Amino acid sequence: MTKVSASTMTNFVPEYGVLSIPYLFRDKAHYFKVLEGQIGKEILNKGADYWLKGLCFFDAGSRSFYTKKKPVYKPEDLKSLKIRVMNDQTMMKMVKALGGSPTPMSFGELYTALQQGVVDGAENNAPSLVSSRHFEICKYYTLDAHSYVPDLLIASTQFLDNLNQEEKKWLQNAVRIAANAQKKFWKDSEKESFKILRKEGVQIIVPDKLLFIEKTKEVINSFSDPAKKSLIKRIKSVH
Repeated sequence: MTKVSASTMTNFVPEYGVLSIPYLFRDKAHYFKVLEGQIGKEILNKGADYWLKGLCFFDAGSRSFYTKKKPVYKPEDLKSLKIRVMNDQTMMKMVKALGGSPTPMSFGELYTALQQGVVDGAENNAPSLVSSRHFEICKYYTLDAHSYVPDLLIASTQFLDNLNQEEKKWLQNAVRIAANAQKKFWKDSEKESFKILRKEGVQIIVPDKLLFIEKTKEVINSFSDPAKKSLIKRIKSVH
């Protein structure tokens, strides 16, 4: 068993890739309603075909831009900026649509890359911005919340198949408790992270999200696969 990002699981289950679509989730409430409902269960189960069954989703917050040279108030401010992204096609398309230059690289290399000017910024959640100490270099954090890419707990189907019915119930119960507890821990971590960022002189910017949403519509339109288009439609219709 292990915890991984939904982005990592895209290599096995394409449906996980849909979750990283920019501005797919309206807010945190919509995000949890989808992940903890029927759609979330279906996606978690799809990994079983590759012997990696999802047990539950964990909150990994929303990802937003942080920059070194200048603040980002609107998409035009990203023009020509080199923004580090995960090696994820959707994330690269998003940065490109907003006018930036997507630069995929490993998270471990990012501090030095920011220091040396290899990239001008990156995007991530507040706890990651704090734990990585990227705030020492990037003093502008724009809360556009472009994507909510969850983490998930996965287990090998071989391990699960060896459990008896009682053990499976114990595991399901433990997973439920863990998912609920993690929500609270994450919320506390975010709150503490923003305190630290403000204390360290990071400018927190709340932009007009509609400007960013408008610019990235082409990313959703680039999903031509009927199954993915159907999934996007279902997610958007959850209220």
